[in-house]
Amino acid sequence: MKKMIGLFVCLVLMGLQIVNAQSKQVTGTVTNAEDGLGMPGVSVVIKGTTVGSSTDIDGKYTIEASPNDILMFSFVGMITQEITVGDKTVIDVVLQTESIGVDEVVVTALGITREKKALGYSVTDLGGDEVSKVKQQNLVNSLSGKVAGVQIRQSNNFGGSTNMVIRGNSSIFGGNQPLFVVDGVPISGSTFNSAAQRGGSTGYDYGNALSDINPDDIANMSVLKGAAATAIYGSRGANGVVMITTKKGKKKKGLSISINSGITIGKIDKETFAEYQDEYGAGYGPYYGSTGYFEDLDVNGDGTDDLVVPTYDDASYGAKFSGQQVYHWDSFVPESANFGKAYEYKAAANTPVDFFETEVGYTNNVELTGGNEDGTFRLSYTNFHTNGILPNSKLNRNTVSFNGDYNINPKLKVGVSANVSLQDTKGRNSTGYSDNLMSQMRQWWQVNVDVKAQEDIYKQTKKNYSWNHQESTGDGVLNPLYWDNPYWTRFENYQTDSRDRIYGNAFFTFDAFDWLDITGRVSLDHYTSLREERRAVGSVAAPFGVLRTDEKSGYQRYEIGFTEVNYDFMANYNTSLSDDITLAGVVGISIRDESTDRYQASTLGGLVVPNLYSLSNSVNTPSAPIETLEEKRVYGMYAQATFSYKDILYLDLTDRIDKSSALPKDENTYNYYSIAASYLFSTHTELPWLNLGKLRMSYATVGNDTSPLNVYDTYVKNDNFGKYTLFSYPNTKNNIELKPEYTKEFEVGLETKMFNNRAGIDVSYYTKETEDMLIPVEVSKATGYSFNWVNAATVENNGIEVALYGNPIKTEAFSWDINVNWARNRNKVLDLYNDVENIVINSYQGGISINATKGQPLGTIRGTGFLFDDNGNKVVNSSGYYISQSDQIIGDQNPDWTGGISNTFSYKGLTLNFLIDIQKGGDVYSLDMHYGQGTGVLKHTAGLNELGNPKRDPVSEGGGILNVGVTEDGSPNTTRARADYYGGAYYWGNSSRNPGALTVYDASFVKLRELALTYNLPKNLISGFAQNVSLSLVGRNLWIIHKNVPYADPESGLSSGLAQGYLSGSYPTVRSWGFNVKVDF
Repeated sequence: MKKMIGLFVCLVLMGLQIVNAQSKQVTGTVTNAEDGLGMPGVSVVIKGTTVGSSTDIDGKYTIEASPNDILMFSFVGMITQEITVGDKTVIDVVLQTESIGVDEVVVTALGITREKKALGYSVTDLGGDEVSKVKQQNLVNSLSGKVAGVQIRQSNNFGGSTNMVIRGNSSIFGGNQPLFVVDGVPISGSTFNSAAQRGGSTGYDYGNALSDINPDDIANMSVLKGAAATAIYGSRGANGVVMITTKKGKKKKGLSISINSGITIGKIDKETFAEYQDEYGAGYGPYYGSTGYFEDLDVNGDGTDDLVVPTYDDASYGAKFSGQQVYHWDSFVPESANFGKAYEYKAAANTPVDFFETEVGYTNNVELTGGNEDGTFRLSYTNFHTNGILPNSKLNRNTVSFNGDYNINPKLKVGVSANVSLQDTKGRNSTGYSDNLMSQMRQWWQVNVDVKAQEDIYKQTKKNYSWNHQESTGDGVLNPLYWDNPYWTRFENYQTDSRDRIYGNAFFTFDAFDWLDITGRVSLDHYTSLREERRAVGSVAAPFGVLRTDEKSGYQRYEIGFTEVNYDFMANYNTSLSDDITLAGVVGISIRDESTDRYQASTLGGLVVPNLYSLSNSVNTPSAPIETLEEKRVYGMYAQATFSYKDILYLDLTDRIDKSSALPKDENTYNYYSIAASYLFSTHTELPWLNLGKLRMSYATVGNDTSPLNVYDTYVKNDNFGKYTLFSYPNTKNNIELKPEYTKEFEVGLETKMFNNRAGIDVSYYTKETEDMLIPVEVSKATGYSFNWVNAATVENNGIEVALYGNPIKTEAFSWDINVNWARNRNKVLDLYNDVENIVINSYQGGISINATKGQPLGTIRGTGFLFDDNGNKVVNSSGYYISQSDQIIGDQNPDWTGGISNTFSYKGLTLNFLIDIQKGGDVYSLDMHYGQGTGVLKHTAGLNELGNPKRDPVSEGGGILNVGVTEDGSPNTTRARADYYGGAYYWGNSSRNPGALTVYDASFVKLRELALTYNLPKNLISGFAQNVSLSLVGRNLWIIHKNVPYADPESGLSSGLAQGYLSGSYPTVRSWGFNVKVDF
């Protein structure tokens, strides 16, 4: 620790050395090479610092600088120029247009702008248009396929969460999603989804709070991938950082007004939803009445038994459709037109595909920008409204953002940024197994049920008349056994939630000397959220409320309050140590305060008065609410120094010391550091086609701090026993010796720009190791606990990232740009705790779990697997079924590689852009297939076998299915498995046959992710009316070119987090088209 503190002090002293140069005022004009006109809004910055100004409406600027300073002139779409001040007091600059240049400038940690060629680590820069042109409800989705090494998984839940991982999963329980920073404000991306929901049981996916960031406000995004790029963020930088810079005002005469309005229309992609067989109806097999497939019941009172569909069962292994006249579910509903009537037994005209509605979304944005010689401002308002593909669903978000800065005097600048987001959502879909419409429709359905008939009867009566009622058994037509009417679910058992958020900062920058400026900043992220869940009287019982007991009705209220305040004080310095060596950097201190307040309460035993959703309307005395308050403070000191030798060789050093209140008092201070170097070898070559050649190398350590209340034991409030108040310890034992996780990463890279900057490549290789992971390990229950928090486990990641760009064609009227990215990551669990060989991360329905297994990739899928012989053949038993082996690794959620290909074609004012998003490998387990084929719902469970006979005919008559494999004696299997009832070839399996591995699939895909066709109206058509007018036709998820998972999107899932690769009640992907108009005045 003393050595680290010494390094910190050394960096501070280097940054604060006194230089002899004297500052002076430098003025000049920046013009555009194409038209010779002055350029407003050009950034003029002293290299290596945040000291700078920008040009006014006429392109003029003024800045205080010393002779040794280097001025950087940059503007979006223009080549950055660097000019040494020397003895000049007037410096005029002409900027050339170039989309990609050698002197590309990117935003790095702490918001400092630096030349990309000087960086010793990997950074990917994206313009605001790349995340806002094809708008998404969650901007994180817009990064999919655009950044090498970044994996995005979209859950497909309405308003749901997105999982983002950079360079693979490194932490088992500590979280793997990157830190998002907006204009210096760290933004919380927590979902606060329930443990039951994340574990695949009932619940709602409430989405990442990152969706509050408005894409229309984004000017630039920088993805900092390596530890060297993020080390200055200390315990928050382990998973990478996404730096977002918002749009700013401009110095110009008068106000600028921009209006942006769009509409998007979406329909489900039917390839990602169930396809139903249409040959056989309700039932599990020949188990009912005299016919084997229908109940015998005298419905019409004529003394003769009639044929009745077994409505109480939820499968489709019943009688073959042959025009039989039978009594259906609605034959017993008094308000139905079919009451008391028998009618044809056939496949329904309207399947659950027809349950989904057309999604319609609107985005309207207006912004005002302005400024003068002393300051600028931008004010923006955006309304985003969409209904989902499900009935009774809508999401509405209003966002107001303001930022401005003002020069109080030539040395002091102040500014403020404020963003307010107000979101209201109704009708999110339930996820996971059981009380989820997709479980009903994908797994447990009768294909003879017409979903529109369910809609009609609900809208007519507002009662829970379900196809799954028990009238034929005497238990009532309003008493469903397993499944409610789906429209009852959507209109009666709905949830609502709201989230009100404000985030922003206030800052000042003081130019203390020509080589030093001081910045102070206070940033805030605060939101409150209210989540209300309802279960109407008359519903099927399901786990609900605080205790998650089976409840037929109820009301739950969940309130969340989150606040994070950061105080930063930093000094930026830039000086010349000699004619060849410059030194620039920053030193600073920070304080971070976090507070999370949660309150969860629910009724117990049902509701007394129907449709009155209040905690006081509880049948029984409600259980004690769950109340949590988590508070944390982190003190930080940091320093960064960059040495430059002749702008050829660069060396970066960073050091950060954090002190966290969440760790034990004697072990709560920890240190992170990095060293990075880059060498521009192109300066020592004479290759005319090579514009830039750079080698880079870095090594860094970062961490992952623990959350509050994991060190000292706390108590849990239990329900009172009579007049006695009860408390107990929780299931998990805390640990007073905890320490943070540590990640060590080494990275090397090569970057080139060639052929007059019309082609380039960026290649990175990295290896990182995360150790001392914070995990709850299972302990003997004799201790009074089930788990104990410990520091254990080590996970290794290594990989390669490649990014290519090219401009194959460029003429005066036409241009073609292509960007390709590819990444391959391999991870392995090197060690766990003591002699533990496996830790279960999550367990799911179907006997499936996601695991950390020693010697295996992090995120293996375990369950029953096939039995293989010595030659790798699957072994089949004497009845023709595959033999199972318990507790096998049957899949790996990690992809082999990911990539993206983006093409942009421009012809005069017309631009076409499209993105192909690719994933190769990885596995998913599908519970939807596990049960959907086991109940005979899906198309492939009927039809003909390879002999041309109906699969559902008896095996003795040529039916059944031949499973490829060998018998236990090694002979080729020739025995067909039965497929005429639920317990046959498609049975969901047990420990002896039909293993879970039957429904594990390769998660590869190729998708046409985005498409945008934009036309900018000619200036001569709009002169006198507007400055710019653009019309855009956009599309999202238009075509899944290739996939292997049947009836589903391999990306879909339950929520964000490490537990991916499990499909249960998955919602279909929405294919959307939109039209957008933007007018700048």
